[in-house]
Amino acid sequence: MSNQTRRVPTRGEGELSKGEIFDVLQNQRRRYVLEYLKRFEEPVELSDLATQVAAWEYQTPVEEVTNDQKKRVYTTLQQTHLCKMEEAGIVEYDADENLVARTPYTEELTVYLEIVPGSEFPWREFYLSLGSISCAVVAALWTDLFPLTLLTPLEWATVIAVTFTVAAAYHTYSGADMQLGDDGYAPDEIDR
Repeated sequence: MSNQTRRVPTRGEGELSKGEIFDVLQNQRRRYVLEYLKRFEEPVELSDLATQVAAWEYQTPVEEVTNDQKKRVYTTLQQTHLCKMEEAGIVEYDADENLVARTPYTEELTVYLEIVPGSEFPWREFYLSLGSISCAVVAALWTDLFPLTLLTPLEWATVIAVTFTVAAAYHTYSGADMQLGDDGYAPDEIDR
């Protein structure tokens, strides 16, 4: 990648602010770019990137992406999105070679690829509460508190384990549709 026309900030020079990150990532197409890049160590060709992004956007397999679909995505990536991402230091874009590569920031931004709506249940608070209640039950069992002695410690351990397992299973299931590829053509399977 050529560094003659731009300079990617290094860790010591300054971190990206949340505002900058969200400004760049507010566009679905740019999020798809990051999703694609995080799977490759080496630079990728803009043509391959555009084809995959078009497949995700049009919810179609890569081999069924039309030339018009690919061209629309290719053009906007080349003229708008990659330049904005490069200015923020999120990707490196070599226009002469039509190559796009990750930067150190690319890895850090994957945490922002999961969508968390405002109505999302506060899971970390739920698990903290569940853990606290479990500790209280164990402490009460040590003191032989009456209502809790109706079940044996092994039965309480089973109740606690089942509760955590069911909660985690529900959390996993409910969170599956909140990821980048929730449209059925998940970016999990990169078609080359």
